[in-house]
Amino acid sequence: MLELSELLAQLIIIIVAAKVCGAIASRFGQPSVLGEIIAGILIGPAVFGLVHTDGQDVIHLLSELGVIFLMFFAGVETNLKDLTSSMKSALTVAVFGVILPFIGGYVVGVSFGMDTLHAIFLGIVLTATSVSISVQTFRELNYMGTREGATVLGAAIADDIIGLIILAIMISMTVGNGEPISIIVLKQVLFFIAIIVMHKLLPRITKLIVRIPIPDLAIVYGVLLCFFYSWFAEFMGISNIIGAFFAGLALANNDILRENLEGKLLPSVNVLLIPVFFTSIGLAVSLDGLREHLLLILVLSIVAVATKIIGAGFGARITGFDLSSSLIIGTAMISRGEVALITSSIGLAAGLFSQQYYTPMVIAIVVSTLVTPPMLKALISKQQKGAA
Repeated sequence: MLELSELLAQLIIIIVAAKVCGAIASRFGQPSVLGEIIAGILIGPAVFGLVHTDGQDVIHLLSELGVIFLMFFAGVETNLKDLTSSMKSALTVAVFGVILPFIGGYVVGVSFGMDTLHAIFLGIVLTATSVSISVQTFRELNYMGTREGATVLGAAIADDIIGLIILAIMISMTVGNGEPISIIVLKQVLFFIAIIVMHKLLPRITKLIVRIPIPDLAIVYGVLLCFFYSWFAEFMGISNIIGAFFAGLALANNDILRENLEGKLLPSVNVLLIPVFFTSIGLAVSLDGLREHLLLILVLSIVAVATKIIGAGFGARITGFDLSSSLIIGTAMISRGEVALITSSIGLAAGLFSQQYYTPMVIAIVVSTLVTPPMLKALISKQQKGAA
């Protein structure tokens, strides 16, 4: 178990490295999130080995809290009307952003000698989208409130649900200890019914809470709601970050509460939890088995990037977005991040994937995560210059 003194020392290393590398990335015109991920690679086992995550559940839990709060604030900053008006586009983007990567992953797996089971699972991993990386980039570039931003958020939620259902079907069919697909779908339907009911009730409760003259009660209320939604989502078989996003969305229309959360809670979260999350992505990188699987890593990385841009971008294009916006949406869906890492670990534990291919897959996931912020930065800057 990690001792307190060791935890404190590692948090010092993580935060300092994340902030320094983030500042350097910003200095070179890149989003700071890119520097924070690179910081994790540098201080992790891949380079200097200053921080090791093996068996250190505390660092992992802190990073989980980081992504929960990141998605919570994404919800707080989202306009519900924009999100619902973009739902048709979001679903189309999600569907094409799942189909093409799944086919691409399967073809790569078969081409490199994997059996059918492993190749299918590789395709499942490539369907994932970690919107948290794009959300942070959008926030830094003041792009969250756009139609493109709302479409990406909606598509990522649908993407996560589709990928989860496919994974559950595969585990049920192969391992045999998963829940029946009917139960999985029923739980997800019940989750969204509960969310709709809560969204009808919460505005009145929120108005009452913000009027009570107790210091920081509004912030406590927001945090508890975030935790409850996250727990409920996971309990119902859905990613906790989706629950966190809907919690933020439920509070987005109350200006007083939103100002309290963004003014008092967000700075603290940005100092500790969010840097730990982004750094932990880099910490997952290991160079073991890199040389013998270099070609697989290269091909897998190219396929991971190209299939999301083409698939999700095509979905955006046929629902009315111009070429520039379609490229931004497709690029925003590239990052696999923690969603694909979690899926990979589940598949490895369930025997759906071989250990020898695990490291190449993790490296390809990190590559897809690293290229997303600078690509988004370039595309958004080009679009804004064109508009000006």
